Amino acid sequence: MNIFLNGILAVLLLATNGARADLFDLLGLGKSKTTNSPTATGIGALTQDQMVGGLKEALGKGVQQAVASLGKTDGFLKDLSVKIPMPESLQKVEKTLRTLRQDKLADEFVTTMNRAAEQAVPEAAAVLGDSVKQMSITDAKTILTGTNNAATHYFRRTSETNLYVRFLPIVKSATEKAGVTEAYKRMTDKASGGFGGFSGLGASMLGKQAPDLDDYVTRKTLDGLFVKIAEQEKLIRENPVARTTDLLQKVFGALGK
Repeated sequence: MNIFLNGILAVLLLATNGARADLFDLLGLGKSKTTNSPTATGIGALTQDQMVGGLKEALGKGVQQAVASLGKTDGFLKDLSVKIPMPESLQKVEKTLRTLRQDKLADEFVTTMNRAAEQAVPEAAAVLGDSVKQMSITDAKTILTGTNNAATHYFRRTSETNLYVRFLPIVKSATEKAGVTEAYKRMTDKASGGFGGFSGLGASMLGKQAPDLDDYVTRKTLDGLFVKIAEQEKLIRENPVARTTDLLQKVFGALGK
């Protein structure tokens, strides 16, 4: 389990700015060794410990890669699969700004939202660790024999609410530091004052549809996180090279037999 634990440790260090953590307690992993059976083939030959242990390694690897790729500068902004776009309710304002050749204001606002997401993502490690601890034998069997994103769906089902609660205050702090609210105000003020006699245009465009930016960024951050975890899960299921431990090779190799 050393490779898996080292990976999770890296995630947790990133999330807590160097704080130490008891990884076995966090992930609900016992310190017993998994017994290999070189002559057994197929998932039916795997022990319950092997199934759960292999799945936990896969989930841990997915979390590690997701947090590492997203929780850094441009992790969201430069990745089109997860980049947080202008909220739908602000797209008319964006169009007005770009018509006024104020692209910089619109781009600045989008950038600050993505910066906030990048700062929030590392907090996912501890919450997803709690989700792994809850996993039952039945969960493990269902996930292993499920679709290429079955584990990701399990994560989302068991942890999304807790992740949202954990992310929201971090996003609020991050949006403040990144200047999201200020960028939003500059953007809408400029749109409101645009086109000469059309003063107030930006406000009328929004009406009661002004978005809750903290909620929007939080939900989009979660979407991006699960996109990346799903990518890693699919990779481990389909590509033997991505199975970087003996246990991953044994468990996921058995699925094709």
